[in-house]
Amino acid sequence: MTNSDVLNIDYLVSIAKLAALKAGVEILKVYNSEDFGCKLKSDLSPLTHADLAAHHAIHKILQPSKLPILSEEGEDVTYQERKQWTSFWMIDPLDGTKEFIKRNDEFTVNIALIQNGKPVIGVVFVPVTNQLYFAHQSIGAFKTDGLITKQLPFIGATSVHDLRVLSSHSYFNHQTKLFLQKLSRPKLVSMGSSLKFLEIIDNRADVYPRFAPSMEWDSAASHAICNVVGIEVLNIESQQPLEYNKETLYNPFFIVASPLLLDKLSVKYLQKDFF
Repeated sequence: MTNSDVLNIDYLVSIAKLAALKAGVEILKVYNSEDFGCKLKSDLSPLTHADLAAHHAIHKILQPSKLPILSEEGEDVTYQERKQWTSFWMIDPLDGTKEFIKRNDEFTVNIALIQNGKPVIGVVFVPVTNQLYFAHQSIGAFKTDGLITKQLPFIGATSVHDLRVLSSHSYFNHQTKLFLQKLSRPKLVSMGSSLKFLEIIDNRADVYPRFAPSMEWDSAASHAICNVVGIEVLNIESQQPLEYNKETLYNPFFIVASPLLLDKLSVKYLQKDFF
């Protein structure tokens, strides 16, 4: 399959699921060992044996698709090269390395297919709970624990009161506090990795405002699933969906919630004082 071929979605979803599951096996081998092999990358973020083992496992399974692969743990690819890509894999082999090191179980495997700057296939695996989420518009969005597979129904909050608001363990900052102060009786839930997206997808939380640094591979897979179930992932400043394969791979500040809730929040709660 070349980058210009019509994509075989069923095949691509199948190998992405297989890659995520295999990565999970490799991650748990390290998680259950005594030595994580921790070291710091050039940006001072942590790297473990699990990150690398998961990266290699995913790469081996996705490679036969003949689509380019952009991985957090892979080789740097210049913008001049990747801007030519119309379809490619974007992966975070171990999202939540800090949580992995803390042994708090809050880490995931993220695999997305990006097509013309938009995430169209999303696969997120939670190794500790053996829960796999996957989606594409042509097949729907599903969750499986290996035994039972069910389609994901999304309900979404209809009121701005008593909202369950998600935040990262690592980034509870001034903007997040300001957002909470504007809400009526919010309940704050702190969580690591892509699990924050999954909490909204599973209707266990209502809104995730991200006023902190993140990378495209942190959000791409979950964003694809959100697209299918009807959840918005918006650039807070532009109020447009996040874009992928930009010259800089850093995400802008963003917010995740149902369209109805975002309509209610946009005027009163998402103002210029966040920037």
